[in-house]
Amino acid sequence: MTDADVKKLLDETKSHMQKALEHFEFELSKIRAGRANSGMLDGIEVNAYGAMTPIFQVGNISTPDARTLSIQPWDASILPEIEKAILKANIGITPQNDGKIIRLNIPQMTEERRKDLVKNAKAEAEKCRISIRTIRKEANEQVKKFQKDGLPEDSAKNAETSVQNITNDFSGKVEKHLEVKEKEVMTV
Repeated sequence: MTDADVKKLLDETKSHMQKALEHFEFELSKIRAGRANSGMLDGIEVNAYGAMTPIFQVGNISTPDARTLSIQPWDASILPEIEKAILKANIGITPQNDGKIIRLNIPQMTEERRKDLVKNAKAEAEKCRISIRTIRKEANEQVKKFQKDGLPEDSAKNAETSVQNITNDFSGKVEKHLEVKEKEVMTV
């Protein structure tokens, strides 16, 4: 085993941790902080013409004001399907269908709801931390295999230290993202 193998392992480790962090950021973006945001509808799929289609592909989504989202489908015949998809997604908002547009009025958040959202954000952060630790464990196991295959002990120790430093760096990023989201949610 060579230092090039170790460098490749470290790069792969960093890449996997970056993907875990990006997934965490995506999940945090779905936690709304009381303002209308089209990102709240990410992941919702509508049964349009027999196929499940992302909601943003069946109509125009806009935010006429800070507390309202409107969805104007390109084909009014799928309004009921959009309504069903939103209700099924359980985002805590009841759609209002006027025959042409679906409006989502974002309710003012209560203190209890804010605490629930913070709890959700913390749960997502923990999932990300677990992913990062799992990636660290796999990288350290790979370093041990490299050592059995002839990697010098001091190079193996340096590799494990590098893996831990990468882990600490990404764990710190998770904490910063969580802190920002917590502050955003708790601000009235």
